[in-house]
Amino acid sequence: MQILSSRYLLLSLFFVFLSSTTSAQPTAPLPLGTDTLRQPALSSPPAREVPSITPLRIKELPQPQLPSPSAEPSAEPGGPAAPFTIEELQRLGLQANGLVLAARSQVGMAKGGVVAASAYLNPEVMFMLGPMDRRLPENLTGPANDQRSITVIQPIENPFMRSARIGASEAAVDASRASLDQISADLAAQLRVRAYELLLRQEQAAMEQGIYNLLNEVRRRIAANVERGEAARFELIRADTELQSAANRKEAARLNAVRAKVFLLQLTAGALPANFQIKASLKDPIDLPSLDVLRQQVPTANPDIVRLEAEQERANKRISQERASILPSLNVLYTNYQDQQFTSNTAGMSVRIPIWYRRRGEIDTAIHDSARVKETLEYRRYEIGQLFEAAWQAFQIAQQRVAMFDGGLIKEAENAVRVAEAAYKFGERGLIEFLDTQRILRGILSDSLQARFDLQSAVAEIDRLRAQYPKELIPE
Repeated sequence: MQILSSRYLLLSLFFVFLSSTTSAQPTAPLPLGTDTLRQPALSSPPAREVPSITPLRIKELPQPQLPSPSAEPSAEPGGPAAPFTIEELQRLGLQANGLVLAARSQVGMAKGGVVAASAYLNPEVMFMLGPMDRRLPENLTGPANDQRSITVIQPIENPFMRSARIGASEAAVDASRASLDQISADLAAQLRVRAYELLLRQEQAAMEQGIYNLLNEVRRRIAANVERGEAARFELIRADTELQSAANRKEAARLNAVRAKVFLLQLTAGALPANFQIKASLKDPIDLPSLDVLRQQVPTANPDIVRLEAEQERANKRISQERASILPSLNVLYTNYQDQQFTSNTAGMSVRIPIWYRRRGEIDTAIHDSARVKETLEYRRYEIGQLFEAAWQAFQIAQQRVAMFDGGLIKEAENAVRVAEAAYKFGERGLIEFLDTQRILRGILSDSLQARFDLQSAVAEIDRLRAQYPKELIPE
């Protein structure tokens, strides 16, 4: 019986060896420098034997239920990808966005108000015709006849009220232009932030794809070791868990990139082609003036402050207009009267005198409206100044973080991965220690991408506060 068992065991080992030699396939290189995880040929035997990681057939092992990796489209519909720079993207959005077009129409409406305020008052013409009946005998009055009269009334406008009304309309045009600048600056800043967010999401998706490929290859090798009996099945379960987590992160990163692309299409009102690409990078250089120049530029160039200044000027002109309306208004009259016997030409003047009501309510309303706008302007000046200081501090923090990552933190994490890789190769560390160093490197790379995105977002906020966006090709 023992002899039969020994023969059966030797026969089983022979078939296992035969199966491993006939089904072995070449292994693909691992990303992030893990293609050297195989055991090197040593001149002398090591202190302890490291198991070989020659892959075997994995289809015989139970596979984990993983979400199927979404294949990236080979080509977007509509031909090759259309590249757009950040400035081109901003111009396209400013020309197609409905809110900007609506604000531009408001400027046209305000200009029409100036034309209406500058127009002179039209004259009024009255025409009357009718028969004349006799009240005395015909031998005394003559025969009955018809009469007619024409009266022309021309209002003479108060020049002080006219100039104040025109000034208020011109201030309304300035306020509408400032509102257009505000909407355009906000949209341009959003387009820039969304464009860099798309770049961030694409970088994160590529990083997660590389990690997924790495863990998939590692899981395949662990499965081969488990099949040969050189590793515990617990290692395969742990590798399956890591692979499941990596697949979920990869899919989430891909969907976040798709969502960022949809946001850009929404801001440009669908003017972007579906296969567009951003011709930029998170490492784009920053071009900002000095802090002193920006502190002088923001309060004078901010569209919200400019709009409130125009609103205050309009309110002051309205006060002048209401006060000028107290003065008497004149109407010049001319009448031509004709009948069978007489022709009469009469000229005169009518004066409307404000005695009982001197527009006290309208004047008080205009005064309080001017005070409201003035207080709002002072508060907005302070608030925008604080917003700029906060944006500048965010810019400084992001700059320091980017310098920290570029100054050696990423290199140190990469060196730690190489050390852990070498230790795993020589059997001094387990797979979990190697994966932990990979996880630390992934976190540092993700934080580095986020820091660069925060830097670009802070620059976009500063440009928004000082209304810095492409204006030369944007008509009113």
